[in-house]
Amino acid sequence: MDTATNAPPRPARGMLNTIGWVSEISGWLAAAMILGAVMLTCQMIFVRFVLNASTVWQTEVVVYLMVGATLLGLAFVQKHKGHVNVDLLPLWLGPKSARILSIVTQVAALGVITLCLIYGFEFWHLAQSRGWTSDTVTAVPLWIPYLALPVGLGLLALQIFADLIETCLTPASEGP
Repeated sequence: MDTATNAPPRPARGMLNTIGWVSEISGWLAAAMILGAVMLTCQMIFVRFVLNASTVWQTEVVVYLMVGATLLGLAFVQKHKGHVNVDLLPLWLGPKSARILSIVTQVAALGVITLCLIYGFEFWHLAQSRGWTSDTVTAVPLWIPYLALPVGLGLLALQIFADLIETCLTPASEGP
């Protein structure tokens, strides 16, 4: 432990930085997917109301992009502490007890996310192995949009694991 900065040891810092970098990339990818969905929605409005033509595939793709962006952006939001957080109990407990609560919470979250990841992978694999397609004219192979489940949840589990390692390696600060 580097006592001057209270930072985790160098090998752990490298792993945490790599996981953080992957979470950043997933956030940028999610933002690009949202931008693509917005642009496609604008194109769809133009085609429907200006050209008075019908749209066939746009709505389905917009839905897949938004759901995929939500799942792929989970790790980015976790890295930046953007998920809903109630901090009344940690503030009331004090630094050492709050650290223990944080570790317990992260382990529980990691367990739940890992379970969801396993079922998400199973669902994706089932769609891929059976050749499922959407029931629309576009007939999108469903393994493509369903891939966001194991990838997004896997990235979230990885980021929660990194947060847990950082919490365990960083000493609790002393109270006032």
